[in-house]
Amino acid sequence: MCLMPNSKKNITPRVRVIQKLYGNSLNSEADIEYPKSQYKKFIKDVVEGTIERNDLIAETIKKYLPDDIDLKRTDKLLKIIIFSAIFELMYKHNNPTKVIINEYVKTSEFFLEKAQIKFVNAILDKISRSIRKPL
Repeated sequence: MCLMPNSKKNITPRVRVIQKLYGNSLNSEADIEYPKSQYKKFIKDVVEGTIERNDLIAETIKKYLPDDIDLKRTDKLLKIIIFSAIFELMYKHNNPTKVIINEYVKTSEFFLEKAQIKFVNAILDKISRSIRKPL
């Protein structure tokens, strides 16, 4: 499992989000540093929002996906990707649902295997219908 993609210019803001959240999951006492970037505010908002609303996101998953995912048994990285995507679906209303799902599916390619990527897509598609009403 590689947490640092090879080419720096291919690193999207959401890859940075996942890296920051993974680092935080390994050492929650350490300060999270946000290097200067045009996406710094977005990255910081999603990382800190996901951390602050972790319990609420878990409750949302249990409410809408009780038979689809067992949070106690889910791979840490997979869980981080799903949680940050759900945070965006719940709180970043300026970002269209399809864009959020597509970006997290693309981001998953840096970290996960094909079966897990399909799982992320299915989970996000299903939960987005519950927490975001179609226009």
